Amino acid sequence: MKSCDDKCIRVALCQIQCSLGNKKENIAKMKSILEEYSADLYVFPEMFLTGYMIRDEVFTLSESIRDNSFQAVSDLSKQYGVDIVFGAAVNDDVPGIIRNSAVAVHSDGLLEKYDKIHLANFGPFDECLYFTPGENLKIIDVQGFKIGLIICYDIFFPELIKSYALAGVDGVICISASPVTSMTAFETVMPARAVENAIYMIYVNQAGPQLNQVFFGGSGAVDPSGMQMVKNVYFNSDVTVVSLSKLHLARAKKLRPTIRDSLAFKRNIDVLGQE
Repeated sequence: MKSCDDKCIRVALCQIQCSLGNKKENIAKMKSILEEYSADLYVFPEMFLTGYMIRDEVFTLSESIRDNSFQAVSDLSKQYGVDIVFGAAVNDDVPGIIRNSAVAVHSDGLLEKYDKIHLANFGPFDECLYFTPGENLKIIDVQGFKIGLIICYDIFFPELIKSYALAGVDGVICISASPVTSMTAFETVMPARAVENAIYMIYVNQAGPQLNQVFFGGSGAVDPSGMQMVKNVYFNSDVTVVSLSKLHLARAKKLRPTIRDSLAFKRNIDVLGQE
């Protein structure tokens, strides 16, 4: 039973098959989800605005965060009074620089973004041909919950999530475009990242075929003790809504105080470095 002193937010995991190269249609799909499901924060996959497999079209389909597509999503956020996180190819102010970004749109009109730090450049992936890697973490605030943002391959770098945890986040959202060949790897590290940091982990993946790739879907949320909270279907569109609890988070941090002990370890290392 939830305590009357508990603070919660509802997060919608919007595993929606996007239309490749059609930004207007994908924004329309986003609107339909906001109309059908009730949540405080709606999360859509990596590169949802255009689809992941746009390849060279990224140079014409990417936009500045001040341009029309982002304004359209901002208008939706204001209209429904909710926050939205979605993936997009974003032009920086420097010509020729394009980022693979997680864009956070808030109901008060604020737009923020995280730029993918670890670009996938192996096997079927050639992101370094199109994108410039990001350099900074991004923590967003959703009704008092501090949420860190990462994208897909970033999740395999535990130091990145640990940096967020040491900065005091309540959870980390990973938006993704992961094919079926990577299913086992992602489903292995998701609970590990949660339990080793005592935070919520939320994963929202692309689903279904795009050109020569098939994305496995399988989005989900894991609580700070490493337990699976919700699991979306494989390969098809699916939406689930999960509740994040401050009280449950606090209890998990007391039961497994990894952040407390990580901070103590860091202080000891800093002292040794000064000797």
